Amino acid sequence: MTKFLLAALLALPLAASAYEIKGVALGGREADVKKAFPSVHCKELEWKSDAADRRCDDAQISLDGILMRVTVYLKADVIQAFDLRIDMKDLERAKKSLQGRWGAPLAEATETIARKDKPDRKIFKMRWEKGADRAILTAQLEQKRISVEVSRGTFPEEIYRIR
Repeated sequence: MTKFLLAALLALPLAASAYEIKGVALGGREADVKKAFPSVHCKELEWKSDAADRRCDDAQISLDGILMRVTVYLKADVIQAFDLRIDMKDLERAKKSLQGRWGAPLAEATETIARKDKPDRKIFKMRWEKGADRAILTAQLEQKRISVEVSRGTFPEEIYRIR
């Protein structure tokens, strides 16, 4: 029993920091965000949500030499989610960087969405999951930006739900 408890406690920090950037991980604190990104601006969320009560935005960061923008969402001083916005020209570098950090994705695919009277839309996605935590890279190949959304629990469903 003691060995099991010790093994579970040792595994906890790994599970808590499964998805992180520059020391900012799901479950972390606002102080971690400010330490990692000194130019970050944190403020109350502009709308009511059960998912978050504050957000921290940084104009630009560099991760593995890739320039990107970051937004971190907190509820009661606990990081619930963060998202990254990356230029499309860095798609291959971003894929390699994230795989190096988070391991092989659970899924990776390019979907083609047929649209009447418009060109087909191609969307590349990579998805990682560990328990209730998930990370999804989405790239609409005709657009300028890549989005990486990292969240815990029901955050994606709750953040913009009208209250």
